[in-house]
Parts: sequence; structure tokens; C-alpha cells
Amino acid sequence: MSDSVYAISEIAGSSKTSIEDAIENAISTAAKKLDHLNWFEVLETRGHIEDGKVAHYQVVLKVGFRYES
Repeated sequence: MSDSVYAISEIAGSSKTSIEDAIENAISTAAKKLDHLNWFEVLETRGHIEDGKVAHYQVVLKVGFRYES
């Protein structure tokens, strides 16, 4: 068994529908560019208000992935 090296990056996702969709959008997009994604953590949640209603959700995530040896 060899030693592994891991990296941690911050990404942001957005959605007009929900916080969960914003997370899914961020993870699915990151997975297209980053191999071996293992976990995520929601760091920040925010949104945009229009006419007294939530118009947009945004989340900032920390994602961890393993470098290929």
C-alpha cells in the first residue's frame, strides 16, 4: 500500500431552485474536471432576494480529492 496525497479546493455553486441544487451543480461540474473527489463540506450559504422572495441560492463548498500517484 502506497502513501497518498490529497488536495482541498473551494468551489461555489448556484441555483435558482434550492440549496441542494446549488450543491449538486457545484459537485457535478467539479467532477468533470477533478478525478477522485471524495468528500465535500458546505462552508457558506447565501442568496439573492428580489421583490421580497428568494431569487437565487449560492453555496461555497470545500471539496477533497486524491491525487493519482
